[in-house]
Amino acid sequence: MKEFRFSKKGMLWSLCFIMASIQLMAQETVQKDNQSKFSSFMYRQGSVYRSASGKPGPKYWQNAADYTINATLNEDTDVLQGTIVINYTNNSPEALDFVWMSLEQNRFTETSRGTLTTPIGGNRYAGDTDGGYTISNLKAKTGRRGSVSSKHLITDTRMQVFLNQPIPANGGTAEISMDFSFKIPESGMDRMGQQETKEGTIYSLAQWYPKMLVFDDVKGWNIEPYLGAGEFYLEYGDFDYSITVPYDHIVVGSGELVNKREVLTSQQLNRWDSASKSDETVYIITPEEVNNPSVTRPVQEGNVTWHFKMTNTRDVAFATSKAFIWDAAKIDLPSGKTAMAQSAYPSESSGNSAWGRSTEYSKGAIEHYSQKWYEYPYPVATNVASNVGGMEYPGLNFCRFQSTGRGLWGVTNHEFGHNWFPMIVGSNERLYPWMDEGFNTFINQYATKAFNNGEYKSGQTSPRNSLNYYTNPTRQGIDTYPDVALSRLNLGMAAYRKPALGLTVLREYVLGEERFDNAFSSYIKTWAYKHPTPADFFNHIENVAGENLDWFWKGWFYGNENIDLAINTVAPNEGGYIVVLDNKQTIPMPVKLLASYEDGSTEHIELPVEIWMKGDSWNYFLKTDKSLKSLIIDPERILPDINSSNDSWPVSIKVIED
Repeated sequence: MKEFRFSKKGMLWSLCFIMASIQLMAQETVQKDNQSKFSSFMYRQGSVYRSASGKPGPKYWQNAADYTINATLNEDTDVLQGTIVINYTNNSPEALDFVWMSLEQNRFTETSRGTLTTPIGGNRYAGDTDGGYTISNLKAKTGRRGSVSSKHLITDTRMQVFLNQPIPANGGTAEISMDFSFKIPESGMDRMGQQETKEGTIYSLAQWYPKMLVFDDVKGWNIEPYLGAGEFYLEYGDFDYSITVPYDHIVVGSGELVNKREVLTSQQLNRWDSASKSDETVYIITPEEVNNPSVTRPVQEGNVTWHFKMTNTRDVAFATSKAFIWDAAKIDLPSGKTAMAQSAYPSESSGNSAWGRSTEYSKGAIEHYSQKWYEYPYPVATNVASNVGGMEYPGLNFCRFQSTGRGLWGVTNHEFGHNWFPMIVGSNERLYPWMDEGFNTFINQYATKAFNNGEYKSGQTSPRNSLNYYTNPTRQGIDTYPDVALSRLNLGMAAYRKPALGLTVLREYVLGEERFDNAFSSYIKTWAYKHPTPADFFNHIENVAGENLDWFWKGWFYGNENIDLAINTVAPNEGGYIVVLDNKQTIPMPVKLLASYEDGSTEHIELPVEIWMKGDSWNYFLKTDKSLKSLIIDPERILPDINSSNDSWPVSIKVIED
């Protein structure tokens, strides 16, 4: 009989081979039913209103609201008062006996739901409590000849307006008008308010007029109260608004300034014209001219009215002050059209390390998003230095007046990114903040990489920098209701970073850049100026990219599950190696492997997500005649895998984390 001798290393390899062979046979005989991980998780069937392909259906409809507003600022009392006329169109298939409106300034009272649900210690969305609307002279009528009703009912931040005749379905109209006034809060829940500066007060005005709530095919009237963290869901329409202020004030607002020849000097008009053609920032009001009305104002007493218009938008906001430095530059758009980037800020915010670069940042961000995803639709993009840390409105941002450098780039980039989500793609922020904050955070990272060849790229975080969050027992899911239910400590992850990371995983790991970009761009184009739901987004991405992603939407967006792919065993086998892989958490994932060989060559291997349908372990035969040196799962470290210690073989190799 022939004698066989084994070294310790040889015995180890033989043992691994036997174990792998046993597991290979077991895989075909012992199965775990993982179908629940791959099955549908929410109602996503199509209808005549919303198709199964994630597009508006053949009978999709949405209502519209056009606004004419005239408002006056009383600087002595900090009161804004005005009149509003709303022309409302009911495109729904049912007649409406009443309409619901939003009175968001009523959040600033002692007895508002928002105040009463704010913790004693306060939070970001605490605000003044001595404000609220005064509403008078309300009139509502159906059509041109309908009888006038003044009946209305105010409940917290909502107002129900009753009509004497129902608004007919499929295009019926109503006109609603009223007078309103409110005291401008100093602390406006980090969305609006007042900022004192050396040269005067900056008034940042948002949520400043009564507005229509959305009536849609999903919920009917969307009547969730305005509490704070949950933002907005609004109808689209045209705005014609005029703001009357003291003569020494400057006003910047959403949309086009249509009477600039009346409110600007000839020198400022020349500078405006130069800025509209310049890639470099041009002053309209210089630092030396601030608060010098004899130079900057065409009239020297009384009040002046600034007139703005904006079409096909869901909202407008404005800012006014006598303390503004004002500069601008041209925005180049892919179609060959141009828009104008503007910045308004006080002297203490000026300088090239601070707001002196705001217009450059604004131009860079908007040009990137227009080229990459969808062209910017508005005539101006204005960044305003404010008491607000960062808040977005169509064509206008409020950002912290003390922001500088990387921080100012970051907040400017983020707030202007919101013009795509939710200003162009009009999702319901009050219910699904991840559809605007998360999507926007996702596109922000690519704008940062592109700006000035990555000037601020080094400040971006790795997907694996927050792994402790995913195993924290107090974490909350992306689908958590944003107000009250969602902890302030979890808001940044649940609404911003986790959904953004989910899209990054889809783009850079699951689908690849081309398939994802085709689908995501198509989603934006398809739902521009419309009201998509989460199901519409999921359906559209799957239909355009050509991939069933139930397993990912369910675990990442509508669950609190985690990812942990592992290399269990690697054993030599005739013609190659048996690699035993495990899925140790509940979100299945395709497996990307980097095999390195002793001769210095490498090989990329991709296994589909379907390997996990039968169970949580899979044997892969790596066919090669080379000597294997190492294996690494997810070599580019894209996945937020909660345990990187089992990502490599042998376990002693060093995996470099970003």
